[in-house]
Amino acid sequence: MTTTEMETRSFEADVARLLHMMVHSVYSDRDVFLRELISNAADACEKLRYEAIARPELLGDDPKPRITILADAEARQLSVEDNGIGMSGEEMTEALGTIARSGTRAFMERLEAAKGGEKAELVGQFGVGFYSAFIVAEKVEVISRPAGSDEAWRWSSDGKGSYSVGPATLEDAPQRGTRVVLHLMEDAASCTEPYRLERLVRSHSGHVPVPIKLVEKPGAEPREIADGTALWVKPKSEIKPEEYTDFYRSVAGQYDDPAATIHFRAEGRQEYNVLAFIPGSRPFDLFDPDRSGHMKLYVRRVFITDDAELVPRYLRFVRGIVDSADLPLNISREMIQQNPLLAAIRKGVTSRVLNDLTKMAENDAEAYGKIWENFGAVIKEGLYEDFERREQLLKLIRFTSTTPSDKPRSLADYVAAMKEGQKAIYFMTGDERARLESSPQLEGFKARGVEVLLLTDPIDAFWTANAPEFEGKPFKSVTQGGAELADIPLSDAEAKDNPQTPAEVEGFLAFVKETLGDDVSDVRASDRLTESAVCLVAPEDALDRQFERLLSAAGRLDTASKPILEVNPSHPRIAALAKLGEAESEFRGDVAHMLYDEARVLDGDRPVDAKAFSQRLARLIERGLSAK
Repeated sequence: MTTTEMETRSFEADVARLLHMMVHSVYSDRDVFLRELISNAADACEKLRYEAIARPELLGDDPKPRITILADAEARQLSVEDNGIGMSGEEMTEALGTIARSGTRAFMERLEAAKGGEKAELVGQFGVGFYSAFIVAEKVEVISRPAGSDEAWRWSSDGKGSYSVGPATLEDAPQRGTRVVLHLMEDAASCTEPYRLERLVRSHSGHVPVPIKLVEKPGAEPREIADGTALWVKPKSEIKPEEYTDFYRSVAGQYDDPAATIHFRAEGRQEYNVLAFIPGSRPFDLFDPDRSGHMKLYVRRVFITDDAELVPRYLRFVRGIVDSADLPLNISREMIQQNPLLAAIRKGVTSRVLNDLTKMAENDAEAYGKIWENFGAVIKEGLYEDFERREQLLKLIRFTSTTPSDKPRSLADYVAAMKEGQKAIYFMTGDERARLESSPQLEGFKARGVEVLLLTDPIDAFWTANAPEFEGKPFKSVTQGGAELADIPLSDAEAKDNPQTPAEVEGFLAFVKETLGDDVSDVRASDRLTESAVCLVAPEDALDRQFERLLSAAGRLDTASKPILEVNPSHPRIAALAKLGEAESEFRGDVAHMLYDEARVLDGDRPVDAKAFSQRLARLIERGLSAK
C-alpha cells in the first residue's frame, strides 16, 4: 500500500449480509466481542514471540507481552491494545479487509461448509472474530504499528457501507502492536464499567497466555486483572487451596467452598486439561427444567462456550473448565458440539468425575455423604439415562431404609445384611419417608427383619422400573406382585409363618372379589400383612403403583392397571366378617367396598366414589348404633 492519504473503499453487497450473520447468528452473546478482541491481541503477542526467536531486536526494550484494556466512560469509548507483532498497511488491508474484498462470497461458502462439519479454525482470526466488535460499537478504529517499523496505519469503519484505511501518526499509534478503539453504541455504554470488564476478562479471557491490564479511566494507572497463566495448566503441587477456592467461586458463581476438586491432565489420543469442582451447596438452578451443564470449554486457553455438554445432565452440578489442545477454534457452537473429539473428552471427563466420587465414597464417607445429600437426587437420574455406567452409579447411590439407623445405606450394605432365603433387593417408592414407614405393605418384611429401601425422589419410580440388578440381586417393589416371603423365616421364633387360610375366609375373599368386580384384578390372602387388614398391590406384570401415579399425573398413561386387594386372613376383623351368613349379604357388600376404600386411603388415594363411600359409612354407623 503506497497511498499517503486515508482511502475510503465501499463494502461489497455481500458484506451487509455477512455482518448481519456475524452479529445475529454467530454471536448471540454481546459480551463475546471482548473475548474476540483479546483473543486476537493474544495471537498477535504470540506471533511476535515466535518471530523474536530469530529476530530478538523486534522486542526492543519492551520484551514482555501484554494486553491493555482502556475504558473512557465520558467519551463512551473502549480500547483493547496489545504490544504484539502489529500490522503494516498491506497486512491491515489484507487482515481487516477479509470480508471487504472479492473473496467475501468464498469466505461465506467456507463458513457454510464448516457448519456442515468442516474443521475450519475461524474464531480468533482478524476479519471474523474482529467484526464481533460491531455488536456494541457504532464505529471501530484500528491503529497499528508493526514491530521494528517506523510507520503506523489506521483502519476505520461503521460496519455499514464502507471502510477507510491509511497512514497514522506515530504519536497516535502504540509504540508497537495494535490498538482497537470501539466507539460504543448508546445501549452499550456499560461496557466501560470497570467491574463488568474485569468480570468478563476473568470469566472469558482470564487465562490467555498474555497478562491483561485494565486502565479504568484516562490517566489512571494500569491494574493487572489476569496474569497470563492458566490455573489449570499449573502442577497441582504449585496451587494453594485458596487459589482453587477463588477460581471455583469465579467460575461457578458460588460463594461457598467446593466439596471436591478434580484437577487432571489427559494425554494420549486427546490432550486436555480439566479443573472441575463439586459445589459445597446446591446451586439455585439445580432442578432447572432445561437441566443444562455448567462446564466451560476452552481451546488452547481461549474461552469458546459454556454450552458444550461436557458432562451428562445428571452431573450438571459439576462446575469448572475443560481446555482442549486438539479441538478447532470453530466459529459455531453447533460445529464444536458435533466434533467427535468432544465426545471423547466428554466420556473421559465423566469417567474421571465418577471415579473420584467412587474413591471418596469408599475413603471418606462423611464428605461423600454431604455431596449425596445435595446432589443424590440428580445423580440417580443417571440410572435412568446412562445405561453404560449404571453399575458404577449403583455403587454410588445411598438410601434411607427401614433400618433404625439414620445414616445413608449403600447397596453393598444392603446386600451384606440380606436375610437367609432372601433373593431380591426390596424397595418402596413414595412421596415422603414417614408415610412409607407406616405403609401396611411393609409389615411382613418388618416381621422378618427384611430391610426395605425407602425411595422418596420422583426419579426413583423411573429407574427402578427398568428392572436393574446389583451383584446378581434384582430390585423388587414391595407394592408389586407377590411378596415372596415364604422362604424367609419370621424374626419371632414363636410366630406362626404362613398359616393355612381357613375355608370360610377363602369363601369371604371370593365374595369380596365378586362384589368388587372390575375394580380389582384379584382379591387374595396376603403373606405381607401382619397387623393391617388390607392393602393394595400392583399385579406382577403391571407398573409399580407410584410409577403409575406419576405417569398418570403427567398425562402419559391412558389406562391404569387394576390393583390387587390383599387381605390379612389372620386379622380378627376379617375372621369375624368371614363368619357372617348369607342373611348379612347386604352388610357384607358394604364391607367389601369399604375394605377396598380403606386400602386405597392407606395407599394415598381417595375412595373410588365419595358419595357411595359416605352412604356405606352411614349405614355401618347406624348398624353399630342399633346393635347397642
